[in-house]
Amino acid sequence: MKFTVLQASADTLGKSLNLHWELLPGCNMKDPLVHAHPDAIETYEVLEGDMEFYIHDRWIAAREGDQLSVPKGVTHCFRNPTDKVVRVLNTHQPALKMENYFEDVCKVLDKLTDQRRNRFRMNLRTMLYMSVLMNKYRAEIIAKNPPDGAIKALGWVAKFLGIRY
Repeated sequence: MKFTVLQASADTLGKSLNLHWELLPGCNMKDPLVHAHPDAIETYEVLEGDMEFYIHDRWIAAREGDQLSVPKGVTHCFRNPTDKVVRVLNTHQPALKMENYFEDVCKVLDKLTDQRRNRFRMNLRTMLYMSVLMNKYRAEIIAKNPPDGAIKALGWVAKFLGIRY
């Protein structure tokens, strides 16, 4: 994925974070992070292409022009099952610290992939780093799959081992 900040939290006085996404072909097809935002509404507008959203308990197909809103606390994720780039307008209301979360996602990915020279792989090291990240932003995002309890436990192990990003 590629993220571009259109309006930062500071631009909206914390009311929203507005992003432009480019989902590369096949994005999130394997083990997408199913999650919820406990205190924010997330909206999506598909600007170009076709994609799928998992909301609450089912997958929904979406295409150019479709808009979806995910209420606070509702489990969701997304994926691009096509061979084309999908462009999406994404908004988090309120912004909370989601901008920092996305920046830290990039830091973790850079660490795990040697500044993106290597392919991202899900393994124990990756799970430990991702758990540190997810535990730092519990007010913004809570994992549902993998289960939050596993994220908490792995975060404790990572902290014990001194893992930082």
